[in-house]
Amino acid sequence: MSAVLASVSKRHAEHGTAPGERTARAVAPAQLLRNDAEVLDAARRIAGLIAEGAAARDRERILPERELDLVSGAGLWAMNVPRARGGAGVSYATVAQVFALLSAADASIGQIQQNHNSAVFWLSSIGTAAQKDFFLGEILRGCRFGNANVDAATVPGVQGAQPTVIARTAHGYVLSGEKIYATGALFAHYVTVIGQNEAGEKTVAIIPAGTPGLTIEDDWQSFGQRTTASGRVRLDRVELPALCVLPIHRAYSEQSMGAVSQLSHVGIDLGIAQAALDDTVRFLRGHASISQPEGAPRAVTDPLVIAQVGEIQTRLHAAEAMTLRAGLAVDAAIAVPDKARRAAASLAVAEAKWLTSDIALHASSKLFELCGTRSAQHPHAFDRHWRNARVHTLHDPVRHKLSVVGEHLLNGIGPESAGAL
Repeated sequence: MSAVLASVSKRHAEHGTAPGERTARAVAPAQLLRNDAEVLDAARRIAGLIAEGAAARDRERILPERELDLVSGAGLWAMNVPRARGGAGVSYATVAQVFALLSAADASIGQIQQNHNSAVFWLSSIGTAAQKDFFLGEILRGCRFGNANVDAATVPGVQGAQPTVIARTAHGYVLSGEKIYATGALFAHYVTVIGQNEAGEKTVAIIPAGTPGLTIEDDWQSFGQRTTASGRVRLDRVELPALCVLPIHRAYSEQSMGAVSQLSHVGIDLGIAQAALDDTVRFLRGHASISQPEGAPRAVTDPLVIAQVGEIQTRLHAAEAMTLRAGLAVDAAIAVPDKARRAAASLAVAEAKWLTSDIALHASSKLFELCGTRSAQHPHAFDRHWRNARVHTLHDPVRHKLSVVGEHLLNGIGPESAGAL
């Protein structure tokens, strides 16, 4: 990273804003993946590796730094870098599938990558030539981006937050503030901070790890998604060159930014549901019975159990189909980002998100009902599926998504350009 920072300093020496000496996170060199097939093969292979120890990491809250190096080192964090820039440039249907594969293995690891993929999208779509050259090159090299997007409330007892202002100076930009829900920041080589410029337009600052004034706190205490380390970021007059600041509001008004971001969450919920169903089937096959009346059939031959497992599988397949549909709609909107296609992408992703949220919660709860008391024993750690589903599905209020779909269908009102859509 010292070479990286030296490059930033060199490019912007004319502004007088050399980043200075910083402590950097080491970069695990990344494999170069060329297409969708190679990306999916890598995701399946890595998912098998990170699934080992996932229950123990959740139980003991062991942060997955080694596992993240495996994922990014396999080239998966560069999967949506455009082919013209040296990446695999995969379909967003593939992106969602990769998130599902990784999240079925470990839902926390799946979520840590979500904001990074969004950063790749807006760098690719609205970044300057210099920003694309530098930051997309860093991502291909193996660098990870984490987020610091949600402002912490600054006045106790008062709802809302004071937005972080990314202010222009004579030599670049400066920002101060406090962020929460900073998923990925603790493991990142660069931390993206969403704020606003002096005109009130949504803006993002990209801060190299170790920059003076940047403090990352692991104070995440949720009962689910326990190892995402989605803690707090404090910013104390962080100074940056112009290379590190983008007008992200353009990604919402001109591109399908919200749909791209939400599609990753769709994949995460899908993966949690798959993990819960896999453990349900494995447990039922491996155990002779559940708590049933004497003389009742084994669970795997009980018609009621069979029917309910079949229902979960069918609902999961429906969610998978809607996820594929949503990914293809996002591809279409990126290829031709007119208003109609962007709206169609947001609506398709909203529908898929409602279904995947529902099946993640349903499958992770039905696991215990179908498998019985033995499945609740501590060594199995099946509770993590429900805890992960319950926490992750709170990320954006899914109850609003059906209203957006209905408003469009009945009244012709299109979805707003926002991160949740």
